[in-house]
Amino acid sequence: MFSEHIEKVQLVDRGSSRRAQVGTLYLTASHTIFVDNKAEVRNEIWVLHSLVCNVEKQSVTALGYPLLVRCKNFQVIQLIIPHENDCNDVFMSLLRLSRARRYEELYCFSFKPNIDQTERDKAWDFIDLRAEYSRMGLPNKLWHVSPINREYRVCDTYPTDLFVPRSATLPVIVGSSKFRSRGRFPTLSYYYKETQAAICRSSQPLSGFSARCLEDEQMLEAIMKSNPGSRFMYVVDTRPKLNAMANRATGKGYESEDNYTNIKFQFIGIENIHVMRNSQQKLIEVSDLRSPSMGEFLVGLENSDWLKHIQTILAAGKFIAKAVAEEGVSVLVHCSDGWDRTAQVCSVASVLLDPYYRTLKGFMVLVEKDWVSFGHKFSHRFWRGLYNHFDRGLHPRQSVLDCLIAVKEETQQLEELLAACELKLAALGKEQANGPCVKKHTINQSQALWAEPVHLSLASSPQDYAGGILGTGPKEWPFQQRETERTKLNLFGDAAKSSDPDNSDQESGVADFSCHSSSGGESLPSEDSVKDADSDEAAFSTA
Repeated sequence: MFSEHIEKVQLVDRGSSRRAQVGTLYLTASHTIFVDNKAEVRNEIWVLHSLVCNVEKQSVTALGYPLLVRCKNFQVIQLIIPHENDCNDVFMSLLRLSRARRYEELYCFSFKPNIDQTERDKAWDFIDLRAEYSRMGLPNKLWHVSPINREYRVCDTYPTDLFVPRSATLPVIVGSSKFRSRGRFPTLSYYYKETQAAICRSSQPLSGFSARCLEDEQMLEAIMKSNPGSRFMYVVDTRPKLNAMANRATGKGYESEDNYTNIKFQFIGIENIHVMRNSQQKLIEVSDLRSPSMGEFLVGLENSDWLKHIQTILAAGKFIAKAVAEEGVSVLVHCSDGWDRTAQVCSVASVLLDPYYRTLKGFMVLVEKDWVSFGHKFSHRFWRGLYNHFDRGLHPRQSVLDCLIAVKEETQQLEELLAACELKLAALGKEQANGPCVKKHTINQSQALWAEPVHLSLASSPQDYAGGILGTGPKEWPFQQRETERTKLNLFGDAAKSSDPDNSDQESGVADFSCHSSSGGESLPSEDSVKDADSDEAAFSTA
C-alpha cells in the first residue's frame, strides 16, 4: 500500500469536453475517495471497492499517468495521477482491495454502525419471506407451505419453504421435480388475492420429443384448479421458440398442449445470457465514446439491440400482469433452468401488479424472494464482470470454471517443462565441465530427467502414452537418445510439441480454450458451459 493520499490528481469527465477536476485521492480499506480541491464546492466521489469491476492502466500523457476504473454499476472513472510510482501503487492497491480473498474482508463484515448489538441483530430479520407471503393472503384453503424441500432434499437451488397447491400430494411434487431440469418443479412466486390467480415458476420439462410425466401433468392441473375463477392456465416459455425446439434434441424442451389439459402455451422470445452479454458489451462501448454526436450514439444504441431486449422483457411482464389481474388466469413461467429470464419476467409482473414492490423495502423483498431465494447465480454473473474483455474471446458454450481449470493445467505443464529444462541446462553445464568422457552418461541422465516428464504431462489420451516413453522398448532408446542430443539446444521448440498435437494451437503458452475441457462428461452444466441448459447454442449443435 502507498501513503494515505495523493494530491493533484485529475478526475476526467469522459462524457463531455469539460475541464478535468483537480483534487486529492484517498484510499481507505473500503472506499476510494476523490475530493475536489475547490473549497467552495467540496465535491466528493466515493466508490466502494467491491463495486470495482476492473482497473486499467492507459498510455502516458503529457498530464500524467491515466488510470481507468470501471464499476459494476456502469460508472466509469478516469484518473490522471502525476507520478508513475503513485499510479502503480494505486493500480495494485485497487486490484487487491476490489478482490477479497476471504469473506471476512468484505466491507459488510468490517462495517461498525453506531448502534448496539441488539439493534444489529434485528437487522437480520428485516426481510421475512413468511411475512411477505402472509401479506399476499397465504396460506389459505387453496395454497399451503410444503415441507418437502426442507434441508434442500428435492431441489438444492430452491428455498426450503415453498407454497404449492393443497391438492398437490408429495408423490406428485417429487415426480414433477424429476421431470424438470435441475429438479426445479412448479411452485408459487406471487399470489394475486383479488382474482385468486397465481404466478408460478419452474424450469423446462425433460420432455424431449415425446416423453411425458403423469405427476407433472397433475401438478399443472392442481395449479389450474387452485384458481376457482378460471378453466385454464397460461404456460409461458420465455425463450425463443426455435431455441426451445432445439433443446428437445437434448432431452429437454417444453410442454405439449396435447399432454397437458386446459393449458394455453405462449412463447415470449427473450434471448439467452450469451446474446444479452454481447448486447450489453456493445452498449458499454457506445457509452465509452468520447463526446459522441447524437447520431453516433443513437446508431450505436440501436445496433446493440439493448432496448429491444428490454422491451421484450417488459412485454412479457405486461402479458403476465394482464392475464392475472384482468383475465384472472394463473400463469406458469419458465425458461431453461429458471433463474435468469424467469426471475426477470416474474419480477416485472410483480412490480406491475403490486405497488408495494415499488417502494424501497418492497423492492428489497422482491429481490430476496424472486432472485436470492430461488437460486439466481449472483456470484457467477458478477464474477465475470460487466466489462470483462476476456468474455469476448470465451467460447460461447464454455464456462469460466472450464477455462480456469484449463489455464491451471497448462500452467502446470509449463512449470514442469521449465523445471525439466532447468535440469537439462544443469546437465549440459556438467557435460561442459567434465568433458567428452561423460557425454553418454549425461544423455541417459537427461533422458530420464526431462524427456519422460514432458511426455507424461502432455499426454491426454491412451494414444499419447503409447507414443511416448511408456510405449517404447529397449531397441528404441538409442534413437530417442540421438533425438535428445539433437534437440539439446532447442529446449523450448519441438520438444514441448512432440507428443501432443493439440499444442499446435498454443501461442506463448496460452491454451486453445475452444478444444479444452477438463470437466469431462459428468460435471454439472452451468448456464455458460457446454452442457448449459440455458445455452441454446448447445442444443443447436446437438440437433
